Amino acid sequence: MDKRSLLKDKKRIVVKIGSSSLTHEATGNLNLAKMEKLVRVLTDLKNQGKDVVLVSSGAIAVGRKTLGLNTRPAEKSVKQACAAVGQAKLMMVYEKLFAEYNQIPAQVLLTKYTMLDPVSRRNAENTFDELLKLGVIPIVNENDTVATDEIEFGDNDTLSAIVAALIHADLLILLSDIDGLYTDDPHKNPDAKFIELVEEIDENLARMGKGSASDVGTGGMATKISAARVATDAGADMMIANAENVGIIEEIIKGEPVGTLFLAHKNINFSLLDYLQES
Repeated sequence: MDKRSLLKDKKRIVVKIGSSSLTHEATGNLNLAKMEKLVRVLTDLKNQGKDVVLVSSGAIAVGRKTLGLNTRPAEKSVKQACAAVGQAKLMMVYEKLFAEYNQIPAQVLLTKYTMLDPVSRRNAENTFDELLKLGVIPIVNENDTVATDEIEFGDNDTLSAIVAALIHADLLILLSDIDGLYTDDPHKNPDAKFIELVEEIDENLARMGKGSASDVGTGGMATKISAARVATDAGADMMIANAENVGIIEEIIKGEPVGTLFLAHKNINFSLLDYLQES
């Protein structure tokens, strides 16, 4: 049986979208048309009876634009100020868009400490479970306003995989600025070959990871492969797909040949706490 045909039966789905996919490249302003379609697609998945969680970047990018900063800030305190301003604005936009489809969203801000502390981690898991039972779509981001270098996830590819493991999701979709996994960087090497299916992540595959070329994002292919390790070990399939048209989420669920599919191989020895302590 085609492995992709099984994607239609996934019940609990985490979707991650990056900063560069939410903003216009020329101006840095929010791409409202794309956000509206994303909200519509996610709500429709929810209407099909699936649990849906969105991990959304964009707080720092939106905040820096609101504050009139032309480049991504390097200083931690400035990043945190941008995040504080941008997260509120980002959630306001999501709230309005979801309201158009009579869907209730919720904001969940996490830090690595939340996941490292057993009581906080259990509380977070219970909160997600209750929100999903109530028919809410949680919108997750790292709490950049208070996170420090020592206790931050660093990128939302990693965060989305951790969330998928925490809530026992069976599918993680990473929407990016690339079609999927290639043997090399396709922007630099025209001979790079596209990889449709990854059954196992080996060291050769891990070495294919490249850094991010985005001015607004933090995650490159290396972080996506790392996320795939976490998600697949936890028992979730993972997709990398191009966010240019967020309708690709519907194509993925239908089993159409888009993106790169990483197959789950649940590891009985996988421990989210051990992973967090090692990372």
